Amino acid sequence: MFTFLLKKLATLIPTLIGITLVSFGLIRLIPGDPIEVMMGERRLDPEAHAALVQRLGLDQPLHIQYFDYISKLAQGDLGQSLVSREPVAKEFAALFPATVELALAALLLAVSLGLALGILAGLKRGSLLDQGVMGVATVGYSMPVFWWGLILIMYFSVGLAWTPVSGRISIEYDITRVTGFLLIDSWLSGEEGAFKSACLHLLLPALVLGTSTMAVVARMTRSSMLEVLREDYIRTARAKGLGAGRVVIVHALRNALIPVLTVVGMQTGSLLAGAVLTETIFSWPGIGKWLIDSIARRDYPVVQAGILISALTFIAVNLVVDLLYGVVNPRIRSQH
Repeated sequence: MFTFLLKKLATLIPTLIGITLVSFGLIRLIPGDPIEVMMGERRLDPEAHAALVQRLGLDQPLHIQYFDYISKLAQGDLGQSLVSREPVAKEFAALFPATVELALAALLLAVSLGLALGILAGLKRGSLLDQGVMGVATVGYSMPVFWWGLILIMYFSVGLAWTPVSGRISIEYDITRVTGFLLIDSWLSGEEGAFKSACLHLLLPALVLGTSTMAVVARMTRSSMLEVLREDYIRTARAKGLGAGRVVIVHALRNALIPVLTVVGMQTGSLLAGAVLTETIFSWPGIGKWLIDSIARRDYPVVQAGILISALTFIAVNLVVDLLYGVVNPRIRSQH
Protein backbone atom coordinates (compact mmCIF):
# COMPACT_ATOMS: atom_id res chain seq x y z
CA MET A 1 0.00 0.00 0.00
CA PHE A 2 2.90 2.38 0.78
CA THR A 3 4.36 1.86 -2.71
CA PHE A 4 0.91 2.37 -4.19
CA LEU A 5 0.65 5.67 -2.29
CA LEU A 6 4.08 6.85 -3.40
CA LYS A 7 3.27 6.18 -7.05
CA LYS A 8 0.06 8.14 -6.74
CA LEU A 9 1.82 11.07 -5.07
CA ALA A 10 4.56 11.08 -7.73
CA THR A 11 1.99 11.57 -10.47
CA LEU A 12 0.67 14.65 -8.69
CA ILE A 13 3.88 16.67 -9.07
CA PRO A 14 3.54 17.50 -12.79
CA THR A 15 -0.19 18.08 -12.23
CA LEU A 16 0.49 20.70 -9.56
CA ILE A 17 3.11 22.41 -11.70
CA GLY A 18 0.63 22.57 -14.57
CA ILE A 19 -2.05 24.01 -12.29
CA THR A 20 0.23 26.80 -11.08
CA LEU A 21 1.19 27.65 -14.66
CA VAL A 22 -2.42 27.74 -15.82
CA SER A 23 -3.70 29.76 -12.86
CA PHE A 24 -0.80 32.19 -13.15
CA GLY A 25 -1.06 32.67 -16.89
CA LEU A 26 -4.80 32.75 -17.54
CA ILE A 27 -5.62 35.59 -15.15
CA ARG A 28 -2.98 37.72 -16.84
CA LEU A 29 -4.62 37.21 -20.22
CA ILE A 30 -7.75 39.04 -19.04
CA PRO A 31 -7.70 42.63 -20.33
CA GLY A 32 -7.57 45.40 -17.76
CA ASP A 33 -5.22 47.03 -15.31
CA PRO A 34 -5.44 45.52 -11.80
CA ILE A 35 -4.11 48.78 -10.32
CA GLU A 36 -7.01 50.78 -11.77
CA VAL A 37 -9.51 48.21 -10.56
CA MET A 38 -7.87 48.18 -7.14
CA MET A 39 -8.04 51.98 -6.79
CA GLY A 40 -11.68 52.18 -7.88
CA GLU A 41 -12.80 55.72 -8.64
CA ARG A 42 -9.54 57.19 -7.39
CA ARG A 43 -7.15 58.22 -10.13
CA LEU A 44 -3.40 58.10 -9.76
CA ASP A 45 -0.92 60.23 -11.59
CA PRO A 46 1.50 58.26 -13.82
CA GLU A 47 4.34 58.44 -11.30
CA ALA A 48 2.24 57.08 -8.43
CA HIS A 49 0.79 54.41 -10.72
CA ALA A 50 4.27 53.29 -11.79
CA ALA A 51 5.46 53.26 -8.18
CA LEU A 52 2.54 51.06 -7.12
CA VAL A 53 3.12 48.69 -10.04
CA GLN A 54 6.78 48.40 -9.01
CA ARG A 55 5.92 47.85 -5.33
CA LEU A 56 3.59 45.00 -6.25
CA GLY A 57 6.18 43.48 -8.59
CA LEU A 58 3.91 43.71 -11.63
CA ASP A 59 6.61 45.45 -13.66
CA GLN A 60 8.79 42.33 -13.65
CA PRO A 61 8.87 39.90 -16.58
CA LEU A 62 6.31 37.14 -16.33
CA HIS A 63 8.85 34.40 -15.65
CA ILE A 64 10.29 36.41 -12.75
CA GLN A 65 6.80 36.96 -11.35
CA TYR A 66 6.07 33.25 -11.70
CA PHE A 67 9.20 32.12 -9.87
CA ASP A 68 8.54 34.68 -7.14
CA TYR A 69 5.02 33.25 -6.83
CA ILE A 70 6.36 29.69 -6.66
CA SER A 71 9.01 30.55 -4.08
CA LYS A 72 6.43 32.16 -1.79
CA LEU A 73 4.07 29.27 -2.37
CA ALA A 74 6.77 26.80 -1.29
CA GLN A 75 6.93 28.68 2.03
CA GLY A 76 3.16 28.44 2.47
CA ASP A 77 2.55 32.07 1.53
CA LEU A 78 -0.51 32.41 -0.72
CA GLY A 79 0.05 36.14 -1.10
CA GLN A 80 -1.99 39.21 -0.27
CA SER A 81 -5.16 40.40 -1.95
CA LEU A 82 -4.61 43.42 -4.20
CA VAL A 83 -8.05 44.77 -3.27
CA SER A 84 -8.63 44.05 0.43
CA ARG A 85 -4.92 43.95 1.33
CA GLU A 86 -5.74 40.96 3.54
CA PRO A 87 -3.76 37.71 3.41
CA VAL A 88 -5.35 35.34 0.91
CA ALA A 89 -5.12 32.45 3.38
CA LYS A 90 -7.19 34.43 5.92
CA GLU A 91 -9.91 35.19 3.37
CA PHE A 92 -9.95 31.59 2.21
CA ALA A 93 -10.27 30.25 5.77
CA ALA A 94 -13.27 32.52 6.38
CA LEU A 95 -15.11 31.46 3.21
CA PHE A 96 -14.19 27.78 2.86
CA PRO A 97 -16.68 26.45 5.47
CA ALA A 98 -19.57 27.92 3.45
CA THR A 99 -18.48 26.03 0.34
CA VAL A 100 -17.91 22.80 2.28
CA GLU A 101 -21.34 23.08 3.89
CA LEU A 102 -22.98 23.61 0.51
CA ALA A 103 -21.04 20.76 -1.12
CA LEU A 104 -21.79 18.29 1.69
CA ALA A 105 -25.50 19.16 1.65
CA ALA A 106 -25.56 18.72 -2.14
CA LEU A 107 -23.71 15.41 -1.82
CA LEU A 108 -26.14 14.15 0.84
CA LEU A 109 -29.14 14.95 -1.35
CA ALA A 110 -27.49 13.52 -4.46
CA VAL A 111 -26.37 10.25 -2.88
CA SER A 112 -29.59 9.54 -0.98
CA LEU A 113 -31.87 10.26 -3.93
CA GLY A 114 -29.48 8.81 -6.52
CA LEU A 115 -29.06 5.52 -4.67
CA ALA A 116 -32.80 5.13 -4.09
CA LEU A 117 -33.70 5.89 -7.71
CA GLY A 118 -30.87 3.73 -9.08
CA ILE A 119 -31.87 0.73 -6.96
CA LEU A 120 -35.52 1.02 -7.97
CA ALA A 121 -34.61 1.35 -11.63
CA GLY A 122 -32.30 -1.66 -11.43
CA LEU A 123 -34.92 -3.83 -9.76
CA LYS A 124 -37.62 -2.76 -12.25
CA ARG A 125 -35.55 -3.00 -15.41
CA GLY A 126 -37.48 -2.15 -18.55
CA SER A 127 -40.52 -0.88 -16.66
CA LEU A 128 -42.08 2.55 -16.89
CA LEU A 129 -40.37 3.44 -13.59
CA ASP A 130 -36.98 2.47 -15.00
CA GLN A 131 -37.48 4.55 -18.14
CA GLY A 132 -38.73 7.50 -16.11
CA VAL A 133 -35.79 7.43 -13.70
CA MET A 134 -33.26 7.22 -16.52
CA GLY A 135 -35.01 9.99 -18.41
CA VAL A 136 -34.91 12.26 -15.36
CA ALA A 137 -31.27 11.35 -14.78
CA THR A 138 -30.35 12.23 -18.36
CA VAL A 139 -32.13 15.57 -18.14
CA GLY A 140 -30.59 16.31 -14.75
CA TYR A 141 -27.08 15.56 -15.96
CA SER A 142 -27.37 17.71 -19.08
CA MET A 143 -29.25 20.62 -17.52
CA PRO A 144 -27.21 23.87 -17.27
CA VAL A 145 -26.67 24.88 -13.65
CA PHE A 146 -27.43 28.57 -14.18
CA TRP A 147 -30.73 27.79 -15.95
CA TRP A 148 -31.83 25.23 -13.38
CA GLY A 149 -31.00 27.60 -10.53
CA LEU A 150 -32.99 30.46 -12.04
CA ILE A 151 -35.99 28.18 -12.69
CA LEU A 152 -36.05 27.03 -9.06
CA ILE A 153 -35.68 30.61 -7.80
CA MET A 154 -38.55 31.81 -9.97
CA TYR A 155 -40.84 28.98 -8.91
CA PHE A 156 -40.06 28.34 -5.23
CA SER A 157 -38.67 31.71 -4.13
CA VAL A 158 -40.56 34.24 -6.26
CA GLY A 159 -43.73 32.34 -7.15
CA LEU A 160 -44.45 30.33 -3.99
CA ALA A 161 -42.25 32.31 -1.55
CA TRP A 162 -41.21 29.08 0.16
CA THR A 163 -37.46 29.62 0.12
CA PRO A 164 -35.12 32.64 0.27
CA VAL A 165 -33.42 33.90 -2.87
CA SER A 166 -29.88 34.38 -1.60
CA GLY A 167 -27.53 34.32 1.36
CA ARG A 168 -27.02 31.76 4.12
CA ILE A 169 -29.43 33.00 6.81
CA SER A 170 -31.94 35.81 7.32
CA ILE A 171 -30.44 39.12 8.41
CA GLU A 172 -32.62 39.16 11.53
CA TYR A 173 -30.43 36.48 13.11
CA ASP A 174 -27.07 37.46 14.60
CA ILE A 175 -25.35 34.11 14.87
CA THR A 176 -21.99 33.77 16.59
CA ARG A 177 -19.67 31.97 14.17
CA VAL A 178 -18.15 29.11 16.15
CA THR A 179 -17.42 26.49 13.49
CA GLY A 180 -18.12 28.49 10.33
CA PHE A 181 -20.78 25.93 9.36
CA LEU A 182 -24.00 27.88 9.71
CA LEU A 183 -26.24 24.85 10.22
CA ILE A 184 -24.19 23.88 13.27
CA ASP A 185 -23.76 27.43 14.54
CA SER A 186 -27.47 28.25 14.19
CA TRP A 187 -28.33 25.06 16.06
CA LEU A 188 -25.87 25.89 18.84
CA SER A 189 -27.15 29.46 19.12
CA GLY A 190 -30.55 28.32 20.35
CA GLU A 191 -32.27 31.24 18.62
CA GLU A 192 -35.80 30.36 17.63
CA GLY A 193 -36.12 29.98 13.88
CA ALA A 194 -32.39 30.36 13.15
CA PHE A 195 -31.79 26.72 12.24
CA LYS A 196 -34.90 26.62 10.06
CA SER A 197 -33.77 29.77 8.26
CA ALA A 198 -30.32 28.28 7.62
CA CYS A 199 -31.89 25.09 6.24
CA LEU A 200 -34.23 26.99 3.92
CA HIS A 201 -31.36 29.12 2.60
CA LEU A 202 -29.32 25.97 1.94
CA LEU A 203 -32.05 23.89 0.28
CA LEU A 204 -32.18 25.35 -3.24
CA PRO A 205 -28.41 25.84 -3.72
CA ALA A 206 -27.77 22.28 -2.53
CA LEU A 207 -30.45 20.91 -4.87
CA VAL A 208 -29.06 22.83 -7.86
CA LEU A 209 -25.46 21.82 -7.14
CA GLY A 210 -26.35 18.18 -6.45
CA THR A 211 -28.63 17.55 -9.43
CA SER A 212 -25.88 16.49 -11.80
CA THR A 213 -24.25 14.27 -9.16
CA MET A 214 -27.61 12.70 -8.34
CA ALA A 215 -28.05 11.80 -12.02
CA VAL A 216 -24.59 10.23 -12.19
CA VAL A 217 -25.12 8.23 -8.99
CA ALA A 218 -28.53 6.99 -10.17
CA ARG A 219 -27.20 5.81 -13.53
CA MET A 220 -24.14 4.14 -11.99
CA THR A 221 -26.21 2.46 -9.26
CA ARG A 222 -28.66 1.08 -11.83
CA SER A 223 -25.88 -0.28 -14.05
CA SER A 224 -24.03 -1.81 -11.12
CA MET A 225 -27.19 -3.37 -9.70
CA LEU A 226 -28.09 -4.93 -13.05
CA GLU A 227 -24.63 -6.45 -13.31
CA VAL A 228 -24.65 -7.82 -9.75
CA LEU A 229 -28.18 -9.23 -9.96
CA ARG A 230 -27.02 -11.51 -12.80
CA GLU A 231 -24.28 -13.10 -10.66
CA ASP A 232 -24.45 -16.73 -9.55
CA TYR A 233 -24.32 -15.94 -5.83
CA ILE A 234 -27.52 -13.87 -6.15
CA ARG A 235 -29.32 -16.84 -7.73
CA THR A 236 -27.93 -19.07 -4.99
CA ALA A 237 -29.18 -16.72 -2.28
CA ARG A 238 -32.63 -16.71 -3.81
CA ALA A 239 -32.57 -20.50 -4.16
CA LYS A 240 -31.84 -20.77 -0.43
CA GLY A 241 -35.11 -19.00 0.24
CA LEU A 242 -33.71 -15.71 1.49
CA GLY A 243 -36.12 -12.79 1.47
CA ALA A 244 -36.07 -10.34 -1.43
CA GLY A 245 -35.06 -7.47 0.86
CA ARG A 246 -32.11 -9.39 2.31
CA VAL A 247 -30.93 -10.48 -1.13
CA VAL A 248 -31.04 -6.92 -2.47
CA ILE A 249 -29.59 -5.06 0.52
CA VAL A 250 -27.09 -7.54 1.97
CA HIS A 251 -25.88 -9.36 -1.13
CA ALA A 252 -26.59 -7.23 -4.20
CA LEU A 253 -26.29 -3.66 -2.99
CA ARG A 254 -23.20 -4.32 -0.89
CA ASN A 255 -21.25 -5.47 -3.94
CA ALA A 256 -22.84 -2.97 -6.30
CA LEU A 257 -21.65 -0.05 -4.16
CA ILE A 258 -17.93 -0.48 -5.01
CA PRO A 259 -18.03 1.37 -8.37
CA VAL A 260 -20.66 3.75 -6.98
CA LEU A 261 -18.30 4.78 -4.16
CA THR A 262 -15.65 5.64 -6.73
CA VAL A 263 -18.07 7.87 -8.60
CA VAL A 264 -19.25 9.50 -5.37
CA GLY A 265 -15.67 10.27 -4.40
CA MET A 266 -14.92 11.86 -7.74
CA GLN A 267 -18.15 13.85 -7.60
CA THR A 268 -17.26 15.08 -4.10
CA GLY A 269 -14.14 16.73 -5.48
CA SER A 270 -16.16 18.19 -8.33
CA LEU A 271 -18.73 19.63 -5.93
CA LEU A 272 -16.09 21.30 -3.78
CA ALA A 273 -14.19 22.68 -6.73
CA GLY A 274 -17.11 23.42 -9.02
CA ALA A 275 -19.61 25.40 -6.93
CA VAL A 276 -18.75 28.62 -8.77
CA LEU A 277 -21.97 29.05 -10.74
CA THR A 278 -24.24 27.91 -7.92
CA GLU A 279 -22.66 30.29 -5.41
CA THR A 280 -22.86 33.15 -7.89
CA ILE A 281 -26.55 32.56 -8.68
CA PHE A 282 -27.58 32.36 -5.02
CA SER A 283 -25.05 34.93 -3.72
CA TRP A 284 -23.67 32.20 -1.49
CA PRO A 285 -20.58 33.63 0.29
CA GLY A 286 -18.18 30.82 -0.50
CA ILE A 287 -15.03 30.15 -2.50
CA GLY A 288 -16.82 30.10 -5.87
CA LYS A 289 -18.33 33.56 -5.55
CA TRP A 290 -15.05 34.82 -4.10
CA LEU A 291 -13.22 33.63 -7.21
CA ILE A 292 -15.72 35.19 -9.62
CA ASP A 293 -15.53 38.53 -7.83
CA SER A 294 -11.73 38.36 -7.79
CA ILE A 295 -11.55 37.65 -11.52
CA ALA A 296 -13.68 40.73 -12.18
CA ARG A 297 -11.31 42.79 -10.00
CA ARG A 298 -8.15 41.29 -11.57
CA ASP A 299 -7.05 40.26 -8.08
CA TYR A 300 -4.15 38.04 -9.21
CA PRO A 301 -3.13 36.50 -5.84
CA VAL A 302 -6.71 35.56 -4.93
CA VAL A 303 -7.45 33.96 -8.30
CA GLN A 304 -4.17 32.03 -8.29
CA ALA A 305 -4.69 30.77 -4.74
CA GLY A 306 -8.38 29.99 -5.28
CA ILE A 307 -7.75 27.91 -8.40
CA LEU A 308 -4.80 26.14 -6.78
CA ILE A 309 -6.67 25.28 -3.57
CA SER A 310 -9.77 24.14 -5.47
CA ALA A 311 -7.61 21.89 -7.64
CA LEU A 312 -5.76 20.55 -4.60
CA THR A 313 -9.08 19.76 -2.94
CA PHE A 314 -10.25 17.88 -6.02
CA ILE A 315 -6.95 15.98 -6.22
CA ALA A 316 -6.94 15.14 -2.50
CA VAL A 317 -10.46 13.72 -2.60
CA ASN A 318 -9.66 11.62 -5.67
CA LEU A 319 -6.46 10.39 -4.01
CA VAL A 320 -8.39 9.27 -0.93
CA VAL A 321 -10.88 7.48 -3.20
CA ASP A 322 -8.04 5.73 -5.03
CA LEU A 323 -6.55 4.59 -1.74
CA LEU A 324 -9.88 3.35 -0.42
CA TYR A 325 -10.51 1.56 -3.68
CA GLY A 326 -7.10 -0.03 -3.37
CA VAL A 327 -8.03 -1.25 0.12
CA VAL A 328 -11.36 -2.67 -1.04
CA ASN A 329 -9.94 -4.24 -4.19
CA PRO A 330 -6.31 -5.44 -3.80
CA ARG A 331 -6.08 -6.10 -7.55
CA ILE A 332 -5.97 -2.32 -8.07
CA ARG A 333 -2.76 -2.10 -6.02
CA SER A 334 -1.14 -4.96 -7.93
CA GLN A 335 -1.89 -3.27 -11.27
CA HIS A 336 0.02 -0.16 -10.18
